[in-house]
Amino acid sequence: MASVSRTAQFAKVHKVLKKSYKPVPVDSNRPVLEHLLLACCLEDAHYEAAEEVFAALSHMFFDWNEVRVTSIAELCEVMARLPDPRAAANRLKRVLQAVFEETYSFELEEHRKKNLGPTVKWLTKLDGTTNFTVAYVVQAALGGHSIPIDSGVLAALRIVDLVSDKDVRQGVVPGLERAIAKSKGIEFGSLVHQLGADFTANPYSPTIRKLLLQINPDCKDRLPKRRVRKAAKPRTAETAEAPPAEAADDKIVATADKSSPKPAKGSRSGKKSQAEQKPARETDAAAEKKPSAATRKRASAKAKEASAGTTSRKKKSTSQGLSKRKPR
Repeated sequence: MASVSRTAQFAKVHKVLKKSYKPVPVDSNRPVLEHLLLACCLEDAHYEAAEEVFAALSHMFFDWNEVRVTSIAELCEVMARLPDPRAAANRLKRVLQAVFEETYSFELEEHRKKNLGPTVKWLTKLDGTTNFTVAYVVQAALGGHSIPIDSGVLAALRIVDLVSDKDVRQGVVPGLERAIAKSKGIEFGSLVHQLGADFTANPYSPTIRKLLLQINPDCKDRLPKRRVRKAAKPRTAETAEAPPAEAADDKIVATADKSSPKPAKGSRSGKKSQAEQKPARETDAAAEKKPSAATRKRASAKAKEASAGTTSRKKKSTSQGLSKRKPR
């Protein structure tokens, strides 16, 4: 699709979407503030869900000031039908707070009379607004030519190669207002928004895949795919009964020990095996206790001296005994 002009590409998108969706008209009687608050609910959501949530907020709360001071948790309960209630409630609450701090009221009708450029700059700087909410207010309330684009639309257009990754990060579609005439801006905006809402709700829908392939038949490889989880291998009877490898090895060793014959008590083999089983530490200790050669010589010399002394004492004692005997 790179060789085809962007005008022809968006014209094809308009033609394909018109066969599947119906254009949603804009209520021109709504005040500017209500268009802004509806845009906070409409981002990434279907028109029916956003209208129901907006009606619930209008009827359940006394005025917009009560909505401003209500907690996000309570607002999420009222806005539960939206795809992301917390994000929508955060946008709504921040916008109401910013409008109140700027004007000390909840009236923005004076901006209809002002020039479009300064009003767009003021809306862009307003806390809580996004590219989608600003473009929706410009198109629906201020009469300007701006097509609101949210994240669901950007994701769908990225698949059909009408925007780049950089455009998705910035939240813009370059050349869209030039490719779509102002007279067809509201119709095209409502059609492409329905595509984005369906894509956000279920990007794997066969209907969405069919629409995207009609816009660009070469986008098959870029379509979102479900992640397939690897199924666990079923256990058969053999794998269930077979013991682990380590347990099997232990059993083999145990059976080998039991099957080996025991040596007889009086046999040499038994004595040898017992001698071999002595720990090495005992032999080392015995080796350390053995006296050296010099020590043994000194000990033998002392023993000889002691024996010589005893023999001399015995001879002396016998001679003395003989001398003391009386003559016969």
